[in-house]
Amino acid sequence: MTDAGSGRVGAVTAAVARQVRELRAARGWSFEELAGRSGVSKGMLVQIEAARTNPSIGTLCRVADAFGVTIAQLLEPAERSSVRITATVDAPVLWRGTHGGTARLLNGLGEPDLVELWEWRLEPGEGHHSPDHSRGTREILHVLAGTLTVTVAGVDHDVPAGHTIEFPADREHGYRTTGEEPVRLVMVVVTPSGEWDRRTRSRQPRPS
Repeated sequence: MTDAGSGRVGAVTAAVARQVRELRAARGWSFEELAGRSGVSKGMLVQIEAARTNPSIGTLCRVADAFGVTIAQLLEPAERSSVRITATVDAPVLWRGTHGGTARLLNGLGEPDLVELWEWRLEPGEGHHSPDHSRGTREILHVLAGTLTVTVAGVDHDVPAGHTIEFPADREHGYRTTGEEPVRLVMVVVTPSGEWDRRTRSRQPRPS
């Protein structure tokens, strides 16, 4: 990884550490409480808050769901402008495939529902499996190049370039390339507002 790339990863790790620490403190939650709500181990949460690990996309998703925020908020710097223009190259890479594929979180909105905009690139032979998101989450994927196979609750759906798929993401799902062409796609993830508790499968309003 280049120095610039290492610097971006370090900035992301530091931002996540600060945000998780501040969100947890604002709610008065112990590590045990956040671990129970998110399904992420206490040890991992301690590592995240100490900025000693670069958490996976799945871990970030579970922590964000527990707080009722977007992953984008977990990555925010200390100060954020009300108007922001960012280049794709500066968007954090939160998933890397075994053959060079990437998933970048381009941006996110936190009100009234949680909305995230992603760019995915998958090389031939690559795929990503996602556990269920919080109840009511939906995803919209538009394939720009190649053919993508989307698996929702064990059923495969082939989505060629120029086509869009929308599906409930509150169940296990995944994406993989079909054929020998790389796949490029944009994804929108929409999640109802509120803190999600995986222990009780229930949602509560976020603190105002």
